[in-house]
Amino acid sequence: MVMRKRIVLLFVMMAVTVAAVAQAPKVQVVDKVVAVVGKNIILQSDIESQYVQYRMQGNYEGNSSAMRCAILEELMFQKLMLNQAEMDSLNVTDNEVEMEMNRRISDLLGRAGSQEKLESIFNKTMSEIKDELRRLVKEKCLQDQVRADILKSVVVTPAEVRAFFNNIPADSIPMVDEQYEIMQIVKRPPVSIDEKLAVKDQLYQIRKRILDGESSFSTMAILYSEDPGSATKGGELGFTGRGEFAPEFEMVAFNLRDGEISEVVETQFGFHIIQLIERRGDYVNCRHILLTAKVPVEALEQAQHELDSAAQLIRNGDMTFEEACLKFSDDDSKTNGGYIGSPMGGNRISLQDIRELEQYPSFGEFKNLAFVISKLGVETVSDPLPMVTNDNKDAFRLVMVKKKIPAHKANLNDDYALIQSWALNQKNQEVISNWIRNKAKKAFVRIDEDYRDCDFQFEWEK
Repeated sequence: MVMRKRIVLLFVMMAVTVAAVAQAPKVQVVDKVVAVVGKNIILQSDIESQYVQYRMQGNYEGNSSAMRCAILEELMFQKLMLNQAEMDSLNVTDNEVEMEMNRRISDLLGRAGSQEKLESIFNKTMSEIKDELRRLVKEKCLQDQVRADILKSVVVTPAEVRAFFNNIPADSIPMVDEQYEIMQIVKRPPVSIDEKLAVKDQLYQIRKRILDGESSFSTMAILYSEDPGSATKGGELGFTGRGEFAPEFEMVAFNLRDGEISEVVETQFGFHIIQLIERRGDYVNCRHILLTAKVPVEALEQAQHELDSAAQLIRNGDMTFEEACLKFSDDDSKTNGGYIGSPMGGNRISLQDIRELEQYPSFGEFKNLAFVISKLGVETVSDPLPMVTNDNKDAFRLVMVKKKIPAHKANLNDDYALIQSWALNQKNQEVISNWIRNKAKKAFVRIDEDYRDCDFQFEWEK
C-alpha cells in the first residue's frame, strides 16, 4: 500500500483548506505565468506560496524541485476542473460564495483570537483577506461541483473492501489510534424572563443615547458589544449577502434605510440593535451591538444539582445511562443514547481528534473534553461539568466513556467502516486519475520551459 510521495502529495493537496493555503507568508518572487490550462493561468507565486506552506507544515519531505513540480501538477488539475466547469456552464451564486467565505473567516477569527491577530498571521487587512478568500472559495466551489460529478457513481462493495484489505501486506497494515465511545447528559438551564428584559432594557438605553447624540453607534459597539468579531471594528460586519445572518436579523437589516437604527432584535445569539451603513442590491453593510442574556447562577446550580442526582442513580444501578439521558438531558443527542458523534462520522473518536476540535468555537461540546476523558475509566460517570454549548450557552453535563478501543492494527471485524473509507478513497483516486488522463489529452495546456523536465504523473502537454 506504499505510494510514491509525489502521488500522495497530489491527492493530499486536494483536501487542503483555502484558509491554510492563504495563511502562507507573502513570498517575494519575480512573477510569471508558468502554465496555462484552457483559459486559466498558473503563476510562479501560486507555486511558491504553497511550497512555503507545505514546508512549514512538514507535510512533505524531499527535493524542492520535485515538490514544486508536484504542486504545479495539482494546480493544473484544479485549473482543468475549472475549465470543465466553464464547459459545463456550472455556476456558483455570490450568496453561496459569501456564506462559505464568512464561515471560513469566522473559524479563522475563532482560532486566531482577534481580528488584529488574524491580520498579522495573513500579513493582510481584513478586506484583503476576504477578497483573496472570496476568489479561492469561488474556484473551490466550482471544482467541488466537477469533482462531485466525476465521483457521483463511485461505490465500493463489501467484496471490494475485503479485497482491498487482503491486498495490504501484513507488515503494512496501519495502526488505528486508541478510540473512545463517549456519552453525555446535558442540562441547558433556560434564561429567565427577567434577565432577558434587563438586557433588552440595556440595549434600549444604548440606542437612546445614540439617537440623542450622546455617542456614536461605533463607539457604543466598542464599549458594550459582546460580539468579539465586530466590536473592535465599531460593530461593522462588512458587506454580507442574504442567507448569512440569522433570519430575524436579516429580515430587519434588509429593511432599514441608510443610517437607520433598528429596534431591539432577538436571535439565537442574543439581542441586537442594528444600524444600516449601506445597501448594494442583495448585500448590506451593517453595524450591530450584541448583548446576551446570561443564565442565572441559581439556574446553573439547579442544573448541577439535577445532574448530581442523575449521576447517583446511575452509580447505584437504579438507572442506566441511556435511561437517565432520556429523562434528564436537554440535548438532541438524547435520541441516540447520548452518544457524542464524531464530525468524521460514527460514534468513535480519538483524543487527538478531540484536541483538534477543541480549537474551533463551533464545536463547543468538545471543549475541555480530552482532559476529562483521559481521566475517566470505562463505564465511570463524571461529576457534573460546566460547558459552553455550540450556540454559546452555559450548561452542565455528565460524561461517560461507554467503550475504550485500544490502539491496534486495523482489521475487518473492528474497523470495517474505516477500511471501507480507505477502499473508497483509493477507488476515487483511480477514477480521478483516469479523468485527468482523458481530459488532459483534449485540453489546451502549455507549461513553461522551467518545468518541462518535471516527472509528472500525467501526460499534460503534447
